[in-house]
Amino acid sequence: MALPFSSLFSLLLLLIFFFTDICNALPIAQNGTVEYLKLRLLHIKPFTTPSQALSFDSHRLSFFFSALHTPQSLKSPVVSGASTGSGQYFVDLRLGTPPQKLLLVADTGSDLVWVKCSACRNCTRHTPGSAFLARHSTTFSPNHCYDSACQLVPLPKHHRCNHARLHSPCRYEYSYGDGSKTSGFFSKETTTLNTSSGREAKLKGIAFGCAFRISGPSVSGASFNGAHGVMGLGRGPISLSSQLGHRFGNKFSYCLMDHDISPSPTSYLLIGSTQNDVAPGKRRMRFTPLHINPLSPTFYYIGIESVSVDGIKLPINPSVWALDELGNGGTIVDSGTTLTFLPEPAYLQILTVIKRRVRLPSPAEPTPGFDLCVNVSEIEHPRLPKLSFKLGGDSVFSPPPRNYFVDTDEDVKCLALQAVMTPSGFSVIGNLMQQGFLLEFDKDRTRLGFSRHGCALP
Repeated sequence: MALPFSSLFSLLLLLIFFFTDICNALPIAQNGTVEYLKLRLLHIKPFTTPSQALSFDSHRLSFFFSALHTPQSLKSPVVSGASTGSGQYFVDLRLGTPPQKLLLVADTGSDLVWVKCSACRNCTRHTPGSAFLARHSTTFSPNHCYDSACQLVPLPKHHRCNHARLHSPCRYEYSYGDGSKTSGFFSKETTTLNTSSGREAKLKGIAFGCAFRISGPSVSGASFNGAHGVMGLGRGPISLSSQLGHRFGNKFSYCLMDHDISPSPTSYLLIGSTQNDVAPGKRRMRFTPLHINPLSPTFYYIGIESVSVDGIKLPINPSVWALDELGNGGTIVDSGTTLTFLPEPAYLQILTVIKRRVRLPSPAEPTPGFDLCVNVSEIEHPRLPKLSFKLGGDSVFSPPPRNYFVDTDEDVKCLALQAVMTPSGFSVIGNLMQQGFLLEFDKDRTRLGFSRHGCALP
């Protein structure tokens, strides 16, 4: 249902107020341009079972938000979580004054930025550096429950705001489809990020959830090991990409480096226009339109038109991939989900063809939860079928086999695809399938760019 004009105007004023502190704090380079942000990505070790692989299935999110200068960007490392048993990629974030170093799951499938705070009542026993210490920061400030910013987050059931009380913080409760939840105070803080030139940028007024209660496997299970919270990079107004993107060209990009490479290479999350840093990759970048689902506005939807195995197009009904008017179906790109999920009719056809074309023996014992595994012992370079996706915009996404055949045991590789069983479900391109590709999310042009030739260190 469309909002009346008065409500739209109020929302516009709210967002202007919401981003004022951020925009006023951004660094300006000597040539007058705004530098881009650069955050390092880290990868935590992938799963050994499908249950571990589904460690943070943000595509099951049950709550959805509706909601100059030549821009360059900010950059930060993205780190593999391989060392702690998770299939996630982490962003190293410095929060507070003085800065406290935290590792957050980089997640394009959700909006809220949140961290475990020291007041968390049911978190595991805190070790130094495992939670944000709000009382040690001179710039920490919970939003008042009457603040306009509090309208941007889901409130707990039966929550009542005492407008008269000076200290009545904005409480939030963010739920995920598997029943996992995080709740706490929706707050503001200063974060310290690196720019493209290596300078530090202190950005004021970053909105985030200071969690004092977390529950459920997605956010508190063993597969979440090493994480202090989640960095939402979705399309909603409270995601980090939205909070910073208005100043940095509404664009961000990353390259998830292959976690099997040793030593693990460094990946980066870049917020803003990368311009010269990835010019070689941009020359070979392909683009596909980003679609908007009004019923799930958080997600980055792309359109799959067909699938081929070893160059042979499979006879999959195109309606299988369609995003219908009720908001069902479609395909999202999600850095916070490990495996790739496809509609059952498409998955079964792909599985049948790949099984037929694999010329490798089965392992002595089956791997629970995977429909196809092969024994690659004594085979230095096993030949595996090549999968490719024809996307909207006349582009083709052709990942190498290592992006969809994962090592689950010594000399055992399994097909890292799963079926979406419900007719209303949607497909998910997970972070394994994205490895080794430079992905650029351009909100202003509503397109996703991808390239195999842009993953060198920026």
